[in-house]
Amino acid sequence: MAAVKELIRVEADGSISFGDYELASKTKLKDFNHQGDLYKVKTFKEITKLERNDLFVYESVPGTAVESFQVSQEGVEFEVSGPEDAQITLGMEEDCEYLVLVDGHESGRIRTGRGGKLVLSVELAGREKAGVKVTRA
Repeated sequence: MAAVKELIRVEADGSISFGDYELASKTKLKDFNHQGDLYKVKTFKEITKLERNDLFVYESVPGTAVESFQVSQEGVEFEVSGPEDAQITLGMEEDCEYLVLVDGHESGRIRTGRGGKLVLSVELAGREKAGVKVTRA
């Protein structure tokens, strides 16, 4: 997948897909209603950012495209694609330890701090996409 041309969309399974790293300039879409929540996405080649109800959810540097993004009580799961390796920051619960899996392989355990932000790197260069799953450890 190269990009989500609509900037954000709902998939048949209820998950969302968002981000277009092919854009040369920053483009945003706000007040996207999904299951009673309002989403805002900002995306272009340098960064992709997602907020839900004005709270931080996802950010990648450089920009990425995210498919099948699903949040549950235990964590988050999605597929990510981009033209090069990406640093991804997720808004998770404060002071929790999470297990990070990339394409089914354990990438490590990460503990969030007071802000609940979890930072991980995903190698995307030369790959079509990578599956990411972050669950409470």
